[in-house]
Amino acid sequence: MEEGEVIAYVLIVAEVGREHEVKERVVSLARELNVRAEAHVVYGEYDVVVRVEAPSLRKVDRVVSAIRATPGVLRTITLIAAE
Repeated sequence: MEEGEVIAYVLIVAEVGREHEVKERVVSLARELNVRAEAHVVYGEYDVVVRVEAPSLRKVDRVVSAIRATPGVLRTITLIAAE
């Protein structure tokens, strides 16, 4: 992690059958917003986990807001890395 950079993990609950679509859209959104993101479809309570690296909390907020507005996303939880 670079100095001043913010890392966040976004846990996503997606509509059944739309997990891969949501994952691809989230990565595309991150690219559009000029932030690094890595997303994985996972098993368990959440369907997609996204790691976001952004220069500021404001940028993380923009990414999370875009994710929440994505069709197929039902719910999110965002975790900000402490270090």
